[in-house]
Amino acid sequence: MLPSKRAVGAEAEHNNDLQVVAEVPHSHSHSHSHSHADVALKKPCLIFAAAASSSSSSSSSSSCSSSSATVAAKGNSRGAAANGESEWSIMGLGDGNGSRNDNSSEIDEDLHSRQLAVYGRETMRRLFASNVLISGLQGLGAEIAKNLILAGVKSVTLHDEGVVELWDLSSNFIFSEDDVGKNRALASVQKLQELNNSVIVSTLTSELTKEKLSDFQAVVVTNISLDKAIEYDEYCRNHQPPIAFIKTEVRGLFGSVFCDFGPEFTVHDVDGEDPHTGIIASISNDNPALITCVDDERLEFQDGDLVVFSEVSGMTELNDGRPRKIKNARPYSFTLEEDTTNYGQYEKGGIVTQVKQPKVLNFKSLCEALKDPGDFLLSDFSKFDRPPLLHLAFQALDRFLSEMGRFPVAGSENDAQKLISFVMELDNSSTDGKLADIDRNLLRHFAFGANAVLNPMAAMFGGIVGQEVIKACSGKFHALFQFFYFDSVESLPIEPLDPNDLKPLNSRYDAQISVFGAKLQKKFEDAKVFVVGSGALGCEFLKNLALMGVSCGDQGKLTITDDDVIEKSNLSRQFLFRDWNIGQAKSTVAAAATAAMNPRLRIEALQNRASPETENVFDDTFWENLSVVINALDNVNARLYIDQRCVYFQKPLLESGTLGAKCNTQMVIPHVTENYGASRDPPEKQAPMCTVHSFPHNIDHCLTWARSEFEGLLEKTPAEVNAYLNNPGEYASAMRKAGDAQARDTLERVIECLDKDRCETFQDCITWARLRFEDYFANRVKQLTYTFPEDAVTSTGAPFWSAPKRFPRPLQFSVDDPSHLHYVMAASVLRAETFGIPIPDWIRSPQKLADAVTRVVVPDFEPKKDAKIVTDEKATNLSTASIDDAAVIEELIARLENMRSKLAPGFRMNPIQFEKDDDTNYHMDMIAGLANMRARNYGIPEVDKLKAKFIAGRIIPAIATSTAMATGLVCLELYKVLGGGHKVEDYRNTFANLALPLFSMAEPVPPKVVKHQDMSWTVWDRWILKDNPTLRELLDWLQNKGLNAYSVSYGSCLLYNSMFPRHRDRMDKKLVDLAREVAKAELPSNRRHFDVVVACEDNEDNDVDIPQISVYFK
Repeated sequence: MLPSKRAVGAEAEHNNDLQVVAEVPHSHSHSHSHSHADVALKKPCLIFAAAASSSSSSSSSSSCSSSSATVAAKGNSRGAAANGESEWSIMGLGDGNGSRNDNSSEIDEDLHSRQLAVYGRETMRRLFASNVLISGLQGLGAEIAKNLILAGVKSVTLHDEGVVELWDLSSNFIFSEDDVGKNRALASVQKLQELNNSVIVSTLTSELTKEKLSDFQAVVVTNISLDKAIEYDEYCRNHQPPIAFIKTEVRGLFGSVFCDFGPEFTVHDVDGEDPHTGIIASISNDNPALITCVDDERLEFQDGDLVVFSEVSGMTELNDGRPRKIKNARPYSFTLEEDTTNYGQYEKGGIVTQVKQPKVLNFKSLCEALKDPGDFLLSDFSKFDRPPLLHLAFQALDRFLSEMGRFPVAGSENDAQKLISFVMELDNSSTDGKLADIDRNLLRHFAFGANAVLNPMAAMFGGIVGQEVIKACSGKFHALFQFFYFDSVESLPIEPLDPNDLKPLNSRYDAQISVFGAKLQKKFEDAKVFVVGSGALGCEFLKNLALMGVSCGDQGKLTITDDDVIEKSNLSRQFLFRDWNIGQAKSTVAAAATAAMNPRLRIEALQNRASPETENVFDDTFWENLSVVINALDNVNARLYIDQRCVYFQKPLLESGTLGAKCNTQMVIPHVTENYGASRDPPEKQAPMCTVHSFPHNIDHCLTWARSEFEGLLEKTPAEVNAYLNNPGEYASAMRKAGDAQARDTLERVIECLDKDRCETFQDCITWARLRFEDYFANRVKQLTYTFPEDAVTSTGAPFWSAPKRFPRPLQFSVDDPSHLHYVMAASVLRAETFGIPIPDWIRSPQKLADAVTRVVVPDFEPKKDAKIVTDEKATNLSTASIDDAAVIEELIARLENMRSKLAPGFRMNPIQFEKDDDTNYHMDMIAGLANMRARNYGIPEVDKLKAKFIAGRIIPAIATSTAMATGLVCLELYKVLGGGHKVEDYRNTFANLALPLFSMAEPVPPKVVKHQDMSWTVWDRWILKDNPTLRELLDWLQNKGLNAYSVSYGSCLLYNSMFPRHRDRMDKKLVDLAREVAKAELPSNRRHFDVVVACEDNEDNDVDIPQISVYFK
């Protein structure tokens, strides 16, 4: 049911500060008349705790016309509240996308799991206690506010004294044409509040005085004069504790950020990466000591890092926990600045772990930094000389505004010259030395676009600045120090713009028109765009495209497709979705939300996965009509498929991806750049199967094993049982036909499940779970250490249990160990689920569970003398084949038949599919329990359920800030693609890491050119052969190009190969007939061509890689 939407509170005076806090939309009732108690629950944002005045909570009406308005949330300390009333009772009362319960330190892990994977709990708690002020609610301020509200700060106060203008609609996703004339902050509060009802969103519409800044941990200003900014910054840095101050602006295709987090700001974690570790192989008794590590994985240490040692046998002096500095760091070794000559002799074992050090940053004030900016943060090394010039340009613009009382007019040469003269004066008065070169044309572009806030620039800078606020509030990641300037003048059309084309047309795109001109705006509106994916990237792209006016004209069309549905964990960054959309199709909801931002958007939402199976939906006509494709995908295979289609149909592809605070963008432009598939990342290293099953040495191995066991016990085996029971004859035949060790193992598991492991009561499930514990964590370990004792040696005489192997110890089950009991509870509940056994209420009582477990009889274990344990790291299967597999399978099938006759009619099991994002289903409880017990066996540090969820659930860390930045960068490239005619040096691929922060932009790589005689071609070329040719005509056509074809194939089928004499009989057959007869090709009636791959040699017998050939038969 949709929530009842209510109006925002009316304006009111409160110490002359006009503040309104948005209401929380309520998703359970449409009623508008509530009792007094109802109001307290359903309108939490109109209630204060101890600070509330009596009038503010006395109204029982649901209308917001009360004259009281709340003050912004106060908390005069970094982190937790200092005055006892700062933790407001209103937290968590919101029933929308809430992220907290009544206790603000509790984190809703289902909602914030992807963000927690980036920040960790401590950073999230600091965020939950942080109050932020954002001044200026044009496009940039709105983007910053969105990212911070999604992140879950305690409160965001929106300050703006101005009113919404049509001009603002180019960049602000909150405003509609109905908002024109309203105060910007008041028009924003309700829609921003909907993003996360656990954040207090309030407004300030009167003049911002520096005294009001004391309520905040961070202050962001986007649209104020330099004099005011200097005044605010001085107040913030001198406040105790200092308040982080950020000044940021977006002016056309130019942007700037300045950060001042105070005279001494401590960064607790400079990069957010886990501490690097290594497994020690040897340590010398030397000065300095040489440490070598096993060549399992390269070491990531750097000279000067501090490390600690643990578990070292022999040279135990190093186990004292004291951080030690390393030098001469190599991939598998390093030296220690320490004399170990008189230490004990190294024997074996040992782990070395990096100690991450906090870093103190000494920020300069804005006043000081303007005169002496220090090093600028660079983004593009081809523009290393730009930041000093833009440093002056933004100051010159401030002077222009103060003297003229307005921005330079787009296309006005007089205004541009005036701004350039101000830059020259500033340069001449500089005590730091004059600039070597002043690019007047760059400054003209700066002046012309100075009044425009463009959506892609706002999105990009909204991501960067949002991340800086999070750093300021938490100390997580290295702060931007201190100035960052950026421009994307390459996005401008290649032809000079006519000043008349830049004039406003009284349209919502006027700001964009003032930079790009009305002609190019028409191109944007008529574009046909395909956005693939509607997750975090997809939501941001749709918003950007709607505001840019892309596909909003009569000829335009935007197609969005995504086959996924909305889950709770999406809500912390996929900002078009609300909690009442959970379970609905992503593309449909996203399309409706985007159309509400710009009703002119011509959008069609589909729920088809773009893949070979849906080429009847995304057919040739669909692809041929597209202007551009934008990927918003989360996996490499889908990206490669879309890339292949774009190459085939010669369509530009704009590619991007994020991983935590990192993001990358890649432009794939026909005939200009290489395609996405031209370069691949190396595959992820997989642990050998024997390591995972018998010799784990890190928690990842334990969790990989735990998930594999979970799926085997609770999903695969029950599914096999059902497959057998559904069709016993067919199942038995399939097993006989397979006749291998794997089929034998499968049958044994099915029999075990239906025989000795079959459960009929909940006590049976507890017995099963307890005996599993004994098998996994006691018996298997006893068997392993019996087969390979601690002093075992290999065939070469080396110790068997040498690094990275860890010698395990069996566990002794105890009902007094909560982790043992919790594992039994999770395992027995899930086992009961597979057998359809009701779960009793007493399961959550530790005492009653302990009593039930105590009743289980655990048989004694005797190790086997001839047990086979796989130690070969290259082995891919733990099943060992034997010559009598077929006979054993026959015997097992007979046993299975016998068992089936004893089952109740219609008996079936309930296979359980692993679902990581439901904390109430016991899935992660069981997996974490399995992994931690195994870690305990091997002396590996254990992890909590959340960390286990990240690893076992293969959760991709994700945050709103890097997503916003990536899409902003891509849309700056979209201007170039739709403008047309840009060269490879105009485009930019980007890698960015907001944690460092690092921005690395470079022009894309051109496509590889193949040359043959006087011809040349690239991956973008496709040769076309018309008039329904025969095989001979194809070979002759190639022969005329100096190419000797020796193989022709369609799909995976060979139509011709010169080695097969009988293929010569096909010479005079039409290629289309060969495709239909030999390859059984089904060519739909609307298809006019098909493609063949031809292998060729030149006259010197060298292979020549030729383009795909399209054969037209109609």
